[in-house]
Amino acid sequence: FSCPSLLESSQSNPIMSKLNSALLDKAIKDILAFAAGEEVHVGGADKKGKKRNFTETIEAQISLKNYDPVRDKRFSGTFKLPSVPRPNLKCCVLGNAAHCEQADRIGVDHMSVEDLKKLNKNKKL
Repeated sequence: FSCPSLLESSQSNPIMSKLNSALLDKAIKDILAFAAGEEVHVGGADKKGKKRNFTETIEAQISLKNYDPVRDKRFSGTFKLPSVPRPNLKCCVLGNAAHCEQADRIGVDHMSVEDLKKLNKNKKL
């Protein structure tokens, strides 16, 4: 399933982006509908999706031209996703004593530098 017209240039705001936001929104809705098994209109033809018995993912890759993250701080901050992407994901904090103490307070697994050295010495793990 592909959307060939996704990268058409936007006439409403040519300065900010070459990607039309309405077209992107429609493409994402079509992809999700196709994955749910619904019928989607693509390239002049109707295609019927197939419901899968596993969680499907969509990966998006965005590249920024003429942007140096070290010098330019236009994009700074955090963004909280509306839903959990991987509910069974486990994390382990690797850090010094202060980081391990913070991780212990919030209930996250942690390993200090000494723990990593012990792990490196034990070849059976």
